[in-house]
Amino acid sequence: MTNFYMFGFIINELNKISDFEVTRDFETAEDCIKALEIEHPDIILMDLGLPSMNGIEATKIINEKYKDIKIIILTSHEERKEVLACISSGACGYMLKDHKYDNLANVIRMVNSGALWFDPQFENITKEAMPKPNSTDFENLYDTELDRVLTEKEFKVLEFLAKGKSNTEIADIMHVSMNTIKSHVSSILTKLCVTDRVQAAVKATKAGIV
Repeated sequence: MTNFYMFGFIINELNKISDFEVTRDFETAEDCIKALEIEHPDIILMDLGLPSMNGIEATKIINEKYKDIKIIILTSHEERKEVLACISSGACGYMLKDHKYDNLANVIRMVNSGALWFDPQFENITKEAMPKPNSTDFENLYDTELDRVLTEKEFKVLEFLAKGKSNTEIADIMHVSMNTIKSHVSSILTKLCVTDRVQAAVKATKAGIV
């Protein structure tokens, strides 16, 4: 039986399914995280627009502490930046609330079996977040040890990129010129086989830099 936590969604309907059990329902992310100290559900249906701590932050915290728990984002939010943030925070699925109930049940089953599921309308966005080869060397196509391919300064710049710092802010912090930072960023994008800062930040987050 699949048991899961949720945030005010269609509890009665889900509990009618013989292989589902909604064990807890929460109004805040903080209450959910506190409950995880006692028990671990298989799935968490996470909302984004929660009071105080939002669903993205909660997903990141839960994913870092409890790798065995799968999180599906069930929300009305459709912004590109929010989808990318959820992927980089460790969500296994992203589904809009206007989907039919039967689709939700099927998505829960797929994610519980180990699959990833993201709403088809976000296909292009999720492709951006997929890991790209770091090398043409067959043995190291997806080497995630970023410190092996980046210089010390580039690694530091990448840390700041992942924290959302602008080139100007990074230049001020590192006491170097804007041109130097632009050069580092360009080198980072090339070495990580990505095309923009967002993709670099996603890769840095997945690698555990931030």
